[in-house]
Amino acid sequence: MTADRPARAAEPATTDEPVRLLVGGTEVARYVLDPALDARHGPRPYLHPVRTLAGTVVTDALPADHVWHLGASLAVQDVNGTNLWGGRTYVRDIGYTWRDDHGRIAHVRWSERAADRLVHRLEWLDPHGAVLLTEHRQLTAVPLTGAVALTSEVPSGGDPSGGDPSGGDPSGGVSAWRLEVDYTLSAPARQDVRLGSPATNGRPGGAGYGGFFWRAVSAAPASVFSATATGEEAVNGSAEPWVALCGTGPDGGAYTLVFTGLGNGDRWFTRTAMYPGVGVAFAFDEPVTVAAGTNRRGRHAVVVADGTLNRAQAAALANTAR
Repeated sequence: MTADRPARAAEPATTDEPVRLLVGGTEVARYVLDPALDARHGPRPYLHPVRTLAGTVVTDALPADHVWHLGASLAVQDVNGTNLWGGRTYVRDIGYTWRDDHGRIAHVRWSERAADRLVHRLEWLDPHGAVLLTEHRQLTAVPLTGAVALTSEVPSGGDPSGGDPSGGDPSGGVSAWRLEVDYTLSAPARQDVRLGSPATNGRPGGAGYGGFFWRAVSAAPASVFSATATGEEAVNGSAEPWVALCGTGPDGGAYTLVFTGLGNGDRWFTRTAMYPGVGVAFAFDEPVTVAAGTNRRGRHAVVVADGTLNRAQAAALANTAR
């Protein structure tokens, strides 16, 4: 922990009423649209708290270890030199440095606001308020309980996530819902936009984060696995079709998150040792350019399930997003 990092911030005030996502009348997420945060924390819309259907919280926001981690959000550390992630900026041959380079991602207007779907327009802004990218974003909550039968025939012995898959559902089905995140980033007509990461700016060790990022919360050590790999080091930087993270919520409830939806060139960014988190990294190894007047489209899905699921069960849930 560094001495010059801001301490954990208080829950931010907002300039709008809480925006909620519901599944069958149950609140599963709140969308913080316009948080009143220090510029160094990368102000942007984010989902927190996100909950399982049983009510277990599965996101963290403003944690002491990385105050700029804000639930589930889109954030990139280097957008034409502007830090839209928050925290210190990684500078080649120097390392992490506090700079006055922080921008913000701002809500512009709603296109649709329903109980299970939120659609709006946003702007990615540099420190002076100039528009770097415009974005069209859609968030959808989809019920899944009963859609996938997880029976005792699915093997769990030796899997990193063996356990009761039902989350208390006596039918043997999974208690789960799916978050769908769909967005289009558009570059200005006369300007290319370069997306980078600490890795593309010289940091070693697989730190290619930046894109869609989910800061999880876990009261016990979390675990991460994919279709063919187990553990942070094995999964980080991979292009597996799905990744699962198993954790324990603040209430002691077990949960599993199953992520799908890598785009062309994207890689998974995973952490469990320092903190629990999974991200879709846009520029894990190399910078990515959104050419002037063109778009970058992303569509990711996260299944939020009660209980600790094994590999076969996670794969079954991943298939519901295809």
